Amino acid sequence: MAYRTHNDRLLLQRLAGVEASARRRHCPCVIELMPELQVARLDGAQLFGRSAPLQVDLGCGDGSFLCELAKQFPRKNFLGIERLTKRVEKVRRKAQKIENVRVLRADTLFAVRHLLSESSVEAFYLLFPDPWPKRRHQFRRIFTRDFLDAIAAALEKHGVLRVATDQLDYFRQIEWLSRAHSCFEIADSHELVLPLTKFERTFREQGAPIYRLTLRKTSPVR
Repeated sequence: MAYRTHNDRLLLQRLAGVEASARRRHCPCVIELMPELQVARLDGAQLFGRSAPLQVDLGCGDGSFLCELAKQFPRKNFLGIERLTKRVEKVRRKAQKIENVRVLRADTLFAVRHLLSESSVEAFYLLFPDPWPKRRHQFRRIFTRDFLDAIAAALEKHGVLRVATDQLDYFRQIEWLSRAHSCFEIADSHELVLPLTKFERTFREQGAPIYRLTLRKTSPVR
């Protein structure tokens, strides 16, 4: 595998696996990144024990949205990607009795770029990503041209990326980058009723506006 940046190499070192205590537990829904997986793309059929359309929740948090969606669509496979170990443990507990859910502890961009196979994903969800509202921190925002390139490579033909945020300036940045990308078109965001995330419940209670965007892959990656 070719690594694009020094940060990617550092991330690979950090992804040697979950903590020793977690490895000792029987966690069938948690994907542990053992050495042989670090140099190979994830095999969806092997991970889930079946071949089915794959949907991926990027930064799945406590897994509430991921698990509700998996129960809503039992004939599809659902993968949550989450960097924080405590959140992964929460997802594991929620998903114990849900056969079509797996969770991967990894950096989101690293996982999309290096661990998901080309044209293997039916839909991505990026719901309320960290907005990094201070100007000096905005370079840390995940939604960039490189992120869209990685998403486009992993999406199957006509696959979608669904985005939601409560931050108007971030939404405008997302929309601008999306319109400028040759592999995507902006599609109808109201074609599917989705479960609420923990963040969305909070924002609705506060009366905060929610901004949504659905991108559909229209062109092959060049």
